[in-house]
Amino acid sequence: MKGGKSKSDTKNAKLSVNKKPAKASKKAGKAAKDPNKPKRPASAFFVFMEEFREQYKKEHPKNKSVAAVGKAGGDKWKSMSDAEKAPFVSKAEKRKIEYEKKLKAYNKGQAEGPKEEEESEKSMSEVNDEEEDDEEGSGEEDDDE
Repeated sequence: MKGGKSKSDTKNAKLSVNKKPAKASKKAGKAAKDPNKPKRPASAFFVFMEEFREQYKKEHPKNKSVAAVGKAGGDKWKSMSDAEKAPFVSKAEKRKIEYEKKLKAYNKGQAEGPKEEEESEKSMSEVNDEEEDDEEGSGEEDDDE
């Protein structure tokens, strides 16, 4: 049988087709998150949920389910009128304005680049610590003699 495939050839072909690329390669392309970057503000619903959670815990002290709290909060939010939601919307807008200010300041700092002075201050403090240790050590030797 010329040109025919043996069973081992078809198994190898099937195995090679099913191979998937590693997921780690996708993550390698992402940049690391900066811990100094300001966090996004909460939406009006999440501002409402902060307050609702406290009330719900008081009314249902034995409830340990996070899902139950979320479901009850979502149902209450849907049933509220726009007038009832207004205070939470205004709080969310204030938080958004603050966030935008912080983000502008953060981006301005990023554009300037990392400060080299901070690094030099750290290294200077390490050098100063070493010098102080040397001085104290020499002072002790003089006292012993």
